[in-house]
Amino acid sequence: MHKGDAGRVFCVAGSAGMVGAAVLCSRAALRSGAGLVRVGMPWRLAAVLAGRDPNIMTAALPETEEGTISAMAPAKILEAVRGYDVLLIGPGLSTNPQTVQAIRTLLPQVEQKLVIDADAITAIAKDPGEVLLKLKKSADKPVLTPHPGEMQRLLGAATQGPVDLQRDEAARKSVAGSFAQKFGVVAVLKGHRTVVSDGERMYVNTTGNPGMAKAGTGDVLAGVIAAMRAQGFGAWEAAVLGVYLHGLAGDLTRDRMGEIGMIASDMIEGLPEATRRHQAASESTGQSGRRAAIKAQA
Repeated sequence: MHKGDAGRVFCVAGSAGMVGAAVLCSRAALRSGAGLVRVGMPWRLAAVLAGRDPNIMTAALPETEEGTISAMAPAKILEAVRGYDVLLIGPGLSTNPQTVQAIRTLLPQVEQKLVIDADAITAIAKDPGEVLLKLKKSADKPVLTPHPGEMQRLLGAATQGPVDLQRDEAARKSVAGSFAQKFGVVAVLKGHRTVVSDGERMYVNTTGNPGMAKAGTGDVLAGVIAAMRAQGFGAWEAAVLGVYLHGLAGDLTRDRMGEIGMIASDMIEGLPEATRRHQAASESTGQSGRRAAIKAQA
């Protein structure tokens, strides 16, 4: 088996003060089975990441004075991402105006499968249709992974009255479903009982625990979903399986060390065991290993 058989993920992540986001999403992708992961980030930070994890390749991108990717970065990214299966974009990128411009310019030109997270979601939130409706859908639907605050920004003035996207499960399901349908994406609305929808189907996750409410867990989830996409899962299946395994890794971490002190990097180390347990459970019921479907909940 060749590393390319397990899929290749290119992450655009990190900025000055946020190198950790790039570390978390890229390492999570590797621990979830991706064969090769490369991170594109501001040139002065690329060496920092390379020094922190020798398993991850880096690509130096044009940067601003503040240490974020600049408006000149899209051409370099499009060149670097050739030969990769998935582009994951967003963790730790910042909201620098040049970086926002770079994200909005880049996304409609990407031919790879897309996972859009964190600051990339914020970059398109002012007018999501201007970007999302221009995305190339030949590689299946893009996956967006907003937390409640990011989803609220995506909805903007379209929201009718107060909506509690933290606790109101009916509202969470309604918003995720309608947003996914309107823009032709798979929406992963994070939080307690994360909701996944492609506009037709709905899945409400049951794994995970309060100890996962820590900085960086969203970066880990984005990496897991990107790895699933790179290994050949469709957008819907990758999102559902990624959310499930991410939560299961969190539960295994809690069982090992307790909720209070667990952090995002601990959960990454739980991903291989979560995958092994899911595969074993699937095989015990006569299903086909990791590709066994997780039943969507209406």
